[in-house]
Amino acid sequence: MSGTAQPITSKIGLEVTGMTAGQFADPDTAQQAQRDLDEYGVVVYRDVNLSDDELVEFSRRLGTLVVQPTGEHQHPEIQTITLDPSKTNAMLASFRQGNFHWHIDGATLDIPQKATLLTARAVDPAGGDTEFANTYAAYDALSDAERTEIADLQVVHTFAHAQSLANPDPTAEQRAAWDRVPPQVHPLVWTRRSGRKSLLLGATAAEVVGWPIEKSRDLLDRLLAWATQPQFTLRHQWHVGDLVMWDNTGMLHRALPFEPTSVRLMHRTTLQGEEPVTAA
Repeated sequence: MSGTAQPITSKIGLEVTGMTAGQFADPDTAQQAQRDLDEYGVVVYRDVNLSDDELVEFSRRLGTLVVQPTGEHQHPEIQTITLDPSKTNAMLASFRQGNFHWHIDGATLDIPQKATLLTARAVDPAGGDTEFANTYAAYDALSDAERTEIADLQVVHTFAHAQSLANPDPTAEQRAAWDRVPPQVHPLVWTRRSGRKSLLLGATAAEVVGWPIEKSRDLLDRLLAWATQPQFTLRHQWHVGDLVMWDNTGMLHRALPFEPTSVRLMHRTTLQGEEPVTAA
């Protein structure tokens, strides 16, 4: 892989410049991308302008793709990310309001999705930057006492809780749609086969199993505030043609707010999860 790579911060992110779309067809590029993803959590490829065909081909070299049955694209693996209901299913557009809150994708699944690739088709100069937070680094920076406190805790993750943050006064129809997604219980501390640990937090984290709601919210909100401090985060300002990929299992992310009338338009592919959430 050619191009110039530069770490964005000491805790998170690598920016790669000077690559062309054609280079993403090289298997060596995918192998390097996986190594960079493991080390930096977020990899930003500036101005590469991948077509949908090239995006899907490159994504497949990194893992098995989630199929998105929206009927909006020639490739069913591509999902449209927009708030504009004229460009996507109106219900999906409504759900995207939840993207303004810190989250990981697929937290209500048995095995959360491995990684996400997002490329910018149109950007909004007034908003829509994406922020990322490294929960591996956030866990590592906890004190020994704090790690002991949370070591064995289980957390209930629900789609309804995430959506309620963006839509605090839902209609009965909206609430019913949210509740059709079953809740999922995961360990608060995700221990990988490698021994690496991260915090499984975000908008879907509703309560700690066996704890009163107030006590649950105090801990979960405190840990989220800890994990999203400036030393663990980066903010990406989009250019048309940027490709950003991130380790969805260890990086929280959120979009900064933009209007439903915004021209902001992203195409996304998602890699299926490979490792279940387990405690130590």
